[in-house]
Amino acid sequence: MKIDLAELSQEFNDNLKLDYDLKKKNWFNIGGKTKIYYKADNLKELIRFLKKIENNEKIFILGGGSNTLITDEQFNGVVIKLTNNFNNISLLSDEIIIAGSAVSDKSLSNFAMESGLGGFEFLSCIPGTVGGGIKMNAGCFKREFKDILISIQALTKSGEVLTIPAKDISFKYRDSGLSDDLIFLSASFRGFKKDKELIRDEIISLKEKKEIAQPTKIKTSGSTFKNPLDQSDKKVWQLIKESVPLEKSFGDACISEKHCNFFVNKGNARFEDMKKLIEYVSESVLKKTGIKLETEIKILE
Repeated sequence: MKIDLAELSQEFNDNLKLDYDLKKKNWFNIGGKTKIYYKADNLKELIRFLKKIENNEKIFILGGGSNTLITDEQFNGVVIKLTNNFNNISLLSDEIIIAGSAVSDKSLSNFAMESGLGGFEFLSCIPGTVGGGIKMNAGCFKREFKDILISIQALTKSGEVLTIPAKDISFKYRDSGLSDDLIFLSASFRGFKKDKELIRDEIISLKEKKEIAQPTKIKTSGSTFKNPLDQSDKKVWQLIKESVPLEKSFGDACISEKHCNFFVNKGNARFEDMKKLIEYVSESVLKKTGIKLETEIKILE
């Protein structure tokens, strides 16, 4: 069944845009337009919207846009941005926090600190949102989302709400194994009682380590490739350094001088420029080391 876009636009008013530009919605500052862009304020409206489009469209949930590369061509589907009610955060008990999937990782870390709960410090160094962090089991400094997660609430594309305990999720390195058809709504996390000042000190220390090792305040989307844990003892940046001339660029898409697993839009890079750089590095590493790299960033095309 073909969707009547004019009718859809009228029904969801200002929360729905047609032919919407995504360039400024991601950290790379690259991308074209999406056929439909929908801002979901609450669960009831989101379910109503999903029932309206009846699974007739490709759906992409856009979080913080911190690890996303978006095509310059029109994305022929729906991009959903969760707002308002999905951005709530609260204490369920002394050691349990509930956070909406649109809550930023940094906000969750700060909330835990103010609540005197340890275990969330590493989140202060992860860009993006809770939903994206769960989906890819994001982590740094030897901690991952799986280490603090109790359960998630998710929505199927048919509008059914599910609760999934963490023990039922097959977490791996940078992967949750959860279906792309699920829309994450919220999650509960367990911390432990810890002095607020000690938490603050640890956050400052982790941020300083990150500042030294990784580029910041530029158009980059974080780690481009996952570490190939099952194929090599070496980190991916070491493999790239050994295999690729680091000054290599395509248009304005280049490799960061500070960390060679971070790719940068140094001006007006196009989608094809960044994609070519990713493919070039991947092919060079494979040729030199025999190791096939897997991207950590999500490519929307």
